[in-house]
Amino acid sequence: MLSDLHIHNFAIIDNLSLSLKNGLNTLSGETGAGKSIIINAINLILGSRSTSDQIRTGSSQASVEAHFVFPDNPELTLLLQEWNIEFSRDLKIKRIILRAGRNKVLINDSPATLQMLGRLAPHMVSVSSQHAHQHLLKPDHTLHLLDEFSGLEKDRNRFSHEYERYQMLKDSIRKSENQIADHRERRELGGFQLQEIERVQPMPGEDELLNEEKVRLQHAEDLLEIARNGYESLYEHNDAILSALSRCGKSVAKGAQLDKRLLPMAEALSEIEINIEDVSFALRDFQETVQIDPKRLAAVADRLEALNSLKRKYGGTIKSVLGFRKKLTSRLDDLTEKKEALEKLIEKRNAMEMDLIDRARDLSRKRQKGAQGFKTAMERELRQLHMEDTRFEATFEENSPATGDSEGALVEALGPHGFDQVVFMLSTNPGEAMKPMSSIVSGGELSRIMLAIKTILAKSAFVETIVFDEVDAGISGATAEVVGEKLFSLAAFHQILCITHLPQIACQGENHFLVKKEVTGGRTRARVTKLAPEARVEEIARLLGGRNTTSHAVAHAEAMLGKEVPSSE
Repeated sequence: MLSDLHIHNFAIIDNLSLSLKNGLNTLSGETGAGKSIIINAINLILGSRSTSDQIRTGSSQASVEAHFVFPDNPELTLLLQEWNIEFSRDLKIKRIILRAGRNKVLINDSPATLQMLGRLAPHMVSVSSQHAHQHLLKPDHTLHLLDEFSGLEKDRNRFSHEYERYQMLKDSIRKSENQIADHRERRELGGFQLQEIERVQPMPGEDELLNEEKVRLQHAEDLLEIARNGYESLYEHNDAILSALSRCGKSVAKGAQLDKRLLPMAEALSEIEINIEDVSFALRDFQETVQIDPKRLAAVADRLEALNSLKRKYGGTIKSVLGFRKKLTSRLDDLTEKKEALEKLIEKRNAMEMDLIDRARDLSRKRQKGAQGFKTAMERELRQLHMEDTRFEATFEENSPATGDSEGALVEALGPHGFDQVVFMLSTNPGEAMKPMSSIVSGGELSRIMLAIKTILAKSAFVETIVFDEVDAGISGATAEVVGEKLFSLAAFHQILCITHLPQIACQGENHFLVKKEVTGGRTRARVTKLAPEARVEEIARLLGGRNTTSHAVAHAEAMLGKEVPSSE
């Protein structure tokens, strides 16, 4: 339940603290006193949109803080655990609105978001106002109410979970089909590219070797000339270097016999002579390897051009060309795997569709049965709320699939909650045809219908606190008295906070608060006071008699509150 509400600098409220109890809490006051501002503040706690206009003039920020106390609530506990927020039974929500337009949200002193408030809202407070009543006109909401009455919430949630998995599977199939289509579109190009590479059959490092060979072939004659001249200079001419070196070496060796200090030099010259002789023979043999072959040169040039063409198209190097070939081969192999995977996904989808159809049919059967009980309960409650001649039905849309429809038609009819769409139909006058509720009900009738629904669902609804704003719209007299009694009865299952202008409803409250607007120091502010018994009699009398409170109104108020009417003696 909502135990405490603190509002600071919000609209015309400067500082307000409201402590609420279980049962029926009523708020009354003159029009414009600030009752709706309190509802707006509660809506902020539930995640509604805020504006800087809501901040009290002259203040930089506004804040609303609510303290809730819950019985065991596994769903709420799991939700807060998901956000790593500590929770036993107490929940404190604080929302701060800054003039700059930013918001701060705290849940049990932990930073939070408006989205988190939105997820918490169904567990905290249900605000039933003229605006909220419009939910009754939406097919999804009417279906939810019927399911709640029929005890189908778990079945519906399981179906919704499976339907979500089904949608995810369909998305996977669409992605797979798109990938396969893309593969097919690129297959022709990929096949051409692979054929082009396979036709050339490049080898790792081949281009470097061919470039070296091309240079040799282009300069074969120069290489022959260099090798021949070197060989002749070193070895073959009469004045060859090797001959001169040999003579010098012999002379130094002879000198070494006379002076041992020349021995190292003689040995070095001998080694040099051997090396030059090796170089000479190598130059002679090198001439045999040099090819002057224009045909080979042309073949090498053609091969290099083919390799360079591949490199220009597929990455700049032979390594990248070979990597691209591997990728193309893998892509073609992958296409086969994707087709096989798609077939398995389609088989799984078909099985899920059959399962969902069976589940949806089962839900529909249970809803059809529940709709009869809902009709009976609603008409009974509406009669008690002085809508005696009202006929009510929960009608299933005609586009729901019929027996014998094809499997494809059944799949097309599936939605996140099954096959069904439900419209609440009413006839408020005898002899009038049933029409959709949105086309015939007044604001007062809609309020009573909402109260009837809340009463019917009182035991099953899990929300702890229900706020009624304008539940008394368009009603008076005996009807108002019945509405008050209904609210009191509903308070046995929920904490009720009801804003009312009618004494028949206000007198039913176990706690009665008066909202007044006053001007102090040139500033307007709203003030809320919990009424003591005598003050409460005065307020009920005001609601009965208007501005001028008479002794008769006071006596009537005391009677309504169950007090003994003073004797006229």
